[in-house]
Amino acid sequence: MTRPVPLDVTAVARDAVRAHDGRIAVFATPEAGLDPGARRVDRMTRGALSRLVESPAFARLKPGESAELGYPPGLAAEAVQVVHLPRRSDAVTARRAGAVIGARLGEAGALVLAGAHPRAAGIGAGLALRAYDFRDHKSDPAPPPGRVTLMVTRPDAVRSALSGPMAAVEGVFLARDLVNTPANVLTTTAFAARLVEMRALGIGVEVLDEPALESLGLGALLAVGHGSESPSKLVVMQWRGGGEAAPLALVGKGVVFDTGGVSIKSAAGMEEMTMDMGGAGVAAGVMHSLARRGARANVVAVLGLVENMVSGRALRPGDVVRSLKGDTIEVINTDAEGRLVLADAMWYAQSRFAPAAMIDMATLTGAMIVALGHEHAGLFANDEPLADGLLAAAGGEGEGLWRMPLDAAYDRQLKSRIADVKNTGGRPAGAITAARFLARFVPEGTPWAHLDIAGVTLRKEAGDLAPRGASGWGVLTLDRLVRERFETPG
Repeated sequence: MTRPVPLDVTAVARDAVRAHDGRIAVFATPEAGLDPGARRVDRMTRGALSRLVESPAFARLKPGESAELGYPPGLAAEAVQVVHLPRRSDAVTARRAGAVIGARLGEAGALVLAGAHPRAAGIGAGLALRAYDFRDHKSDPAPPPGRVTLMVTRPDAVRSALSGPMAAVEGVFLARDLVNTPANVLTTTAFAARLVEMRALGIGVEVLDEPALESLGLGALLAVGHGSESPSKLVVMQWRGGGEAAPLALVGKGVVFDTGGVSIKSAAGMEEMTMDMGGAGVAAGVMHSLARRGARANVVAVLGLVENMVSGRALRPGDVVRSLKGDTIEVINTDAEGRLVLADAMWYAQSRFAPAAMIDMATLTGAMIVALGHEHAGLFANDEPLADGLLAAAGGEGEGLWRMPLDAAYDRQLKSRIADVKNTGGRPAGAITAARFLARFVPEGTPWAHLDIAGVTLRKEAGDLAPRGASGWGVLTLDRLVRERFETPG
């Protein structure tokens, strides 16, 4: 797994600042000027930072943005980066300020003078998130970023405050690694093996193979993988840190590659369908985070791992498959395969674990991208407290999430002439009808939320906290939700 950049937390040391030969980052605002650490560097550079902060260019910067001085006089540093960050910043802004530092790290690393800033831990976490660099398939990768030193007035307190966020950073990195890995490497078997390795963290991991799934009756999930040489699997992960409390269930769509099947996708952009296991990747990342920070909660993750390919055995439009629940499903479009996988995985999770609540994550519909673009995931929920908790958690972590309707009126689009339900209701309201399909597989009384993450899982351009590629969206939100809503008092 890609490791976060090495991050040391130390007390402020004047001599170390003067001698550091990498980058130095300090904080200021146009209104209040330089903070104490920045003033110290300003004296060393004979007022160069003051002139920068007083300039019209710096005044135009938004909080979390920066300007810099190259090879400043009086210092060994290659550059001083001055970040616009008010002392009274929220967590999202502080993380963004750290990320703008992480985006520019070089081999020599960086010295970050956070001093007594109350959001020093958030700055460090944001820096680590943005410094992510997936190198596994580069023959001659660039040297990794050097160590980062976070200089603060209270090192012990900041180290303690960083422990939880850095566990979440590791979870985000796992999710990003999984999504970024090509499908010829991350087969269903390889994916399951990666999850089994997480037993070392204290997570229980079971892998159900095709014979086991057939005997249990997961006909919908199995049908999706019929056309592939890569065997379908269901992976069950359990973190038990909350005593006897009913668990939260996370269910992830894990389509390691999606050709669309017989209803084949166009060639343009198909290479991005390695990301169709993003929901399973997020669930794995959350479990990693919970284990690394020792969460006082019971959480299970059920991941359906399949590959949707074309062959003589592949699922066809017009076929009828039977789900674990017992409902029959008429397949109208084999490219609406993720909901078949989730239907069985969700029913299995509820039947076995009787969860307190269930959340599924899936790169489910192109219609979600049409509706919300690439800045927000779609939230569908049958329970107001769960929906409110997810929206609050996403807002607190700066991850875009927008609630969508889940009206039963949309069910008429899913009526089948020959089976209990169709697997797609056509183009109108495509994301909503997909959610309504999934709602059939949630028993009455189970709080449930569906996160359609199709637009936020893979970025074509760098974002605030992630480079181009996999974002890891959702790990931070779900980790926070567990911390705020599902952990037992300690």
